[in-house]
Amino acid sequence: MFSKLAVFVLAAAPAAFGAVIRQASDFVNPTLGGGSMLIDAGNGLGEPLNVIISGQSSSQVLNEDGIINYAKAIGFSTECLGIHLGNPFSANLGDGHGPVNQTVELRQDYGNSELGTCLESLIGGNHFRVYFQNGPSANTGAAFLGVSKEEPATDNHDIVPDGYDIGRNELVASALGTTSFGGVTYSTTAQNVTGLLPVGSDGVNHGIALDGIVTVLTVIVQ
Repeated sequence: MFSKLAVFVLAAAPAAFGAVIRQASDFVNPTLGGGSMLIDAGNGLGEPLNVIISGQSSSQVLNEDGIINYAKAIGFSTECLGIHLGNPFSANLGDGHGPVNQTVELRQDYGNSELGTCLESLIGGNHFRVYFQNGPSANTGAAFLGVSKEEPATDNHDIVPDGYDIGRNELVASALGTTSFGGVTYSTTAQNVTGLLPVGSDGVNHGIALDGIVTVLTVIVQ
């Protein structure tokens, strides 16, 4: 399905009477619309959008409530007691919205969707930021995730060595196959794409090198 850099042909139907038409596409490469596959970390450097939930996934997944429930099915949950420390990061997905702050940040829950993220905040673990590609020029609905594995609070939650690739791989491993939460069952498949992200550490936050792989997940509600 995917090879190198796949640029998907959009099914561009005209919008009658101003109706918004979602484009039938896995995603659109943000750079085609002046965006970037690197999140703005606020210091002149970027963090990779290294997982994409395809716009061909079930629509129930491709919104804030839906992705939170899906996250709980794969071992993540909302932040400890709803408290977010630190500034939100923005991303430009090339969809006509320009830079937009993360929709939500989700953390590894260590098996407890209610309080487990408090443990992640203390001892570190995997986490990801979510951005939806839903602007007027690329309304695919795809969710772009910036995934990374971080150190404990005692180390200021810095990213672990190779933490972007490790975080991606661990999230994908937990997502593949059949998972469920809150009465919803999901089936997830994955394909790797190269050519969207750079290889190496140039311009990457913390100087951590990337392998250049983005994993595209297709999530179907059963």
